[in-house]
Amino acid sequence: MMGPAHSLSGATAWLGVGAAAAAAGHAMPWPVLLVGALICAGAALAPDLDHHAATISNAFGPVSRRLCEIVDKLSYAAYKSTRKPGDPRRSGGHRTLTHTWVWAVAVGSGTAVLAITCGRWAVLGILFVHMVLAIEGLLWRAARGSSSNVLVWLLAATTSWILAQTLDKPGNGSDWLFTAPGQEYLWLGLPVILGALVHDIGDALTVSGCPILWPIPIGRKRWYPVGPPKVMRFRAGSWVELKVLTPVFMLLGAVGCAAALNFI
Repeated sequence: MMGPAHSLSGATAWLGVGAAAAAAGHAMPWPVLLVGALICAGAALAPDLDHHAATISNAFGPVSRRLCEIVDKLSYAAYKSTRKPGDPRRSGGHRTLTHTWVWAVAVGSGTAVLAITCGRWAVLGILFVHMVLAIEGLLWRAARGSSSNVLVWLLAATTSWILAQTLDKPGNGSDWLFTAPGQEYLWLGLPVILGALVHDIGDALTVSGCPILWPIPIGRKRWYPVGPPKVMRFRAGSWVELKVLTPVFMLLGAVGCAAALNFI
């Protein structure tokens, strides 16, 4: 999938979680629903950090481009060292390590630990990174080009500060779901995990599939490209993504949001 569809599917997924949480008696305060949807929209772009042309690889200038190089090499090393005879040879790490459930859980868990151990500035950093990605993903065309990077960063920084201030107010959700002392913002890892998994599922629908189940071996492959039957797959950026999936995500997101806020 392309960036806008990934981000939109991530936001939609978190709004669906909000609806499920409300039905289960753990309703999200509206700031948690909003922040979670934005984080999930940003996190749904993160697995493509292994590709130099991806939105995330260029969202933070030289820093993200250098990180992309490191992640690509790490992913390729993981692929080469764990491949089975049925896995094809390849020259790069795109759609390998960062497109697995292991990576999603590791990054989400790291985010949660960082949030509860490093205090407010860590929370602000987590929000800032994901706000930048959410803006880049959801406003893809408007945010493209290096000349707009500073504006995106300023908007993300301002938004992150306001949202953190809002969440800190009693009853607004800093301790949603995890209420023990010291567990404030532990839930921030959840939309990160969900966003990465939604990205992988989206890529699994395309012609190349996605090795989301690694390192579980399937037949003669450890990097098995999971996906539906090939007749049901589509190419990234095709009319199926733009004309079918995008409107469906928008509709489901609206319904999920209304259910999460007990409007329906």
